Amino acid sequence: MDEIRENETLPAVPFHRPSEIKWTVENFEISDEPYRALWEFGKQANQFLYEQEIGRMEKAAKSLGFRRFKTQYKAFVQSVKNDVPAETICNGALTQFDNQPMELACGTWDCSDDGIYRNSFGREVACAHAIMPIERLVNIDTNEVKVRLAYKRSGCRYQWQSVIVDKESISTARNIVSLAKYGISVTSGTAPVLVDYLNDIENMNYDVIPERKSICRLGYIPNEGFSPYVDGLIFDGDANYRSLYNAVTSKGDETEWYKAALECRKMSVTARIILAASFASPLLEPLGCLPFFVHLWGIDSGTGKTVALMLAASVWGNPAIGEYVKTFDATAVGCEKTAAFLNHLPLCLDELQLTRDSRGKQNFDVYRLAQGVGRTRGNRSGGIDMTPTWKNCILTTGESPITGQTAGAGAVNRVIDIECTAADVVIRDGMRISGILKRNYGFAGRRFIEQIYGERSEQIIAALKDMYHTEYEYMSKSDTTEKQAMAAAAISVADHWLTQTYFKDGLPLLGEELREFLATKAAVSTGVRAYQFLCDWVSQNANRFSTEVSGEVYGVIDCDVAYINRSVFNQTLTENGFDARSVLSYLRSERKIEVPPKGFTKLKRIGGVPTHCVALKIEQQGGALDDELPL
Repeated sequence: MDEIRENETLPAVPFHRPSEIKWTVENFEISDEPYRALWEFGKQANQFLYEQEIGRMEKAAKSLGFRRFKTQYKAFVQSVKNDVPAETICNGALTQFDNQPMELACGTWDCSDDGIYRNSFGREVACAHAIMPIERLVNIDTNEVKVRLAYKRSGCRYQWQSVIVDKESISTARNIVSLAKYGISVTSGTAPVLVDYLNDIENMNYDVIPERKSICRLGYIPNEGFSPYVDGLIFDGDANYRSLYNAVTSKGDETEWYKAALECRKMSVTARIILAASFASPLLEPLGCLPFFVHLWGIDSGTGKTVALMLAASVWGNPAIGEYVKTFDATAVGCEKTAAFLNHLPLCLDELQLTRDSRGKQNFDVYRLAQGVGRTRGNRSGGIDMTPTWKNCILTTGESPITGQTAGAGAVNRVIDIECTAADVVIRDGMRISGILKRNYGFAGRRFIEQIYGERSEQIIAALKDMYHTEYEYMSKSDTTEKQAMAAAAISVADHWLTQTYFKDGLPLLGEELREFLATKAAVSTGVRAYQFLCDWVSQNANRFSTEVSGEVYGVIDCDVAYINRSVFNQTLTENGFDARSVLSYLRSERKIEVPPKGFTKLKRIGGVPTHCVALKIEQQGGALDDELPL
């Protein structure tokens, strides 16, 4: 049959097949004649013949190199039903990707598995394969908008994949080139065209592309719930944290985990404390508590420190090292960002000794995490990045205490240090217990959150607050600080709640059991520790306090007073991590030094030379401080 000519009408034969007409590619691309012919045929033929003819027409179109027949015909039928002129749906108005996640209007863009093009000033290539925006994500915390891009290389062996990118990354030619790392075909030459294509597609389909809420962290979200236990919430955070986000999940049998947890609770008070601290972490926000550490340490191997940490982590997710449990082999910024990402869930860090430098000195600053606020950082645009914050428990293990003699009072105050010895192991049969925990995890945490933030959240939180105030007052009556009492009270509240509602084993932590591990006021005080250091230092360097020996002289000892050269005093304290001025202020207020009416030093002749000295009163053996001083 001859080609259809302009204004030529189709013969009015009831079952005339439009596929028998010799169509051209121009007929399919710039006219509605093939589609109208098929439409008229369908009105006369039965459903079987109609579907058969659609397939034959599609095959005829593909033989001419036109691959969008079905989509174009669908749009034509819709235009006829809606009485819309057919011309408005021609010229590549819809995407034509095989098995595409969704069908989008694409205007003047030619979108098929052969690539994405437009005819502007010549044929411009946006991408050599299928790519399209399929979802828009709005971050709840920051209101930043990100886009999920679906893409697929040509060929049946390639499947559709997706990646979430921020709008900034696909809005400029320089940034969009970074998509190449995901296997997307983009170069510096095609980047400007790809930017135009993605922008056009999103704008043309703004109401069609679904918009969903997203989050880049874990923890409580105002007016939404507790991430990741919020249905429909999408994670749009850094890809480096995706594995940690995915680790917070449930696996295995809850009964098996429950039995293992009950067994561990019976093994030691320490096991109950670290397990309760894990549950206490999401309570710090509603209770108004500050972040704190629970640190298990001991030089003996096989005491169950790491297994206890895994037990605490298994409350929320996969306790394997490298999954939920991380190590101290990280930078300070990395620890800070991880704490902010977890937000209200506990941060679990294993092996404190990994922070030691080449000289064996431990380099870990408790303050960085205990403050709950990260460093304020500027950005390239001249503004300030959002300051990260968190409010959780930090559960750690190591071979030594996490704070030393020279640590500040604030650091010591935020740490509950628990020594683990071979004679009193935390968890026995660690290999068996850890195996159970690796196979079964993540159930108890979700149940706990559903209780605390469920329908009766207001009543439950009010009850927990009352319990917390009672426990806090009890802990404060002992010789400890407010922050130590605060941490102990939070742990006690979590443990009592769990004992009553979940474990039901009649083994709540007793106040006396917790008090045993709290630092005394003297142990927390930097001044007390500095004074003891100075007494030990004088004893160690007694030969330097005599003018009768050769060499450097630090001062003299007269009865029970050590007269220390002021410059030596300042240098010694500074080299050992103390602030000389604040230590002097403490010594004066506690009358540990002899002072004139004004100032901190007295004149003393050393070797016949008048010298400004700090007159330190040496505490006699068996003095009041002996039982109060930390290790």
